[in-house]
Amino acid sequence: MTENFEFKLLATDGKARRGEVSMPRGTIRTPAFMPVGTVGTVKAMYLDQVREVGADIILGNTYHLMLRPGPERVARLGGLHNLIRWPYPILTDSGGFQVMSLSGLRKLDEQGVTFKSHVDGSLHHMSPERSIEIQGLLDSDIQMQLDECVRLPAEPKDIERAMEMSYRWAERCKVAFGDQPGKAMFGIVQGGDIPELRVRSAQALAGLDLKGYAIGGLAVGEPQAVMLDMIDTTSPHLPTEKPRYLMGVGTPDDMLKSVARGIDMFDCVMPTRSGRHGLAFTRHGRINIRNARHAEDLQPLDDQSACPASRDYSRAYLHHLVRANEALGGMLLTWNNLSYYQDLMAGIRKAIEEGRYTDFMAETQEGWARGEAINRQ
Repeated sequence: MTENFEFKLLATDGKARRGEVSMPRGTIRTPAFMPVGTVGTVKAMYLDQVREVGADIILGNTYHLMLRPGPERVARLGGLHNLIRWPYPILTDSGGFQVMSLSGLRKLDEQGVTFKSHVDGSLHHMSPERSIEIQGLLDSDIQMQLDECVRLPAEPKDIERAMEMSYRWAERCKVAFGDQPGKAMFGIVQGGDIPELRVRSAQALAGLDLKGYAIGGLAVGEPQAVMLDMIDTTSPHLPTEKPRYLMGVGTPDDMLKSVARGIDMFDCVMPTRSGRHGLAFTRHGRINIRNARHAEDLQPLDDQSACPASRDYSRAYLHHLVRANEALGGMLLTWNNLSYYQDLMAGIRKAIEEGRYTDFMAETQEGWARGEAINRQ
């Protein structure tokens, strides 16, 4: 641990990077996957379990926590870490994604975003300054600039307008954040699927000398190949000595390929949301436990896993729980999924350290393909 925010590169293999982010509340081993705890909870999990499967950091959502329980209340209760019993690092997003996903409930202008609450219809205004203020009240360790994320495909003029305004908001967020020892504010590269705009955004943000940089506005409807092309376009223009965070990504395959392009941090609801809907991620690939073929299958999801949910419960029992809509089914599958995601990250880090990341990628993808072929029989 350290009193300051520090990022150290420990090893590289091609463009893949093994590093550490050190902060007062703990060290984040990178590449890292951050489980999403939208409203102060990683759905269907105890946070003790989240830590035990290997997570160094979780994510909270500024927009949702703004609505309930409210940032001022969280502050009165001792901050988000104290409230949820998670003494380790927390990253909060800015609310920018909701600018896109709740487009029917908001008004956007240069000053910020006026949201109509999806909970009770009340109106809320979030400026860049208010976003940083809320994140400060939550007492998160890594805070994200407010940005506008455009769903793809989109018109070039709309992508350029959103990118330029996101940069102006980054400047305002930096001023609002000020100097907070031990904490960090990250900028967010926008530009949609237009390479020239991605380069402009990355270069401009790099000039702000922030403590970290995210690539936003991807995994929002475009094919994986487009996402990877945008990472290839953007990464060379980001400082090598700062962490790089790919927002909202993704599948295990997305992460494998993005690490190969220099990404250090990820978050996504996929492992938790999929678990609640009967889909397991394993080293044998994806397993849809709802399928009838699992009804009398006594083998576990993975007999070599250290996770009890993966190792100790039969597929037949998991199938029964999910088909019966029992909450325990979603809990066990979420536990399995988060454990697998963290195991994958640990394998990635080890492979980079050993200089065999390309082989690790091939072996991992072969294991998925072989397992999924068996599951289809």
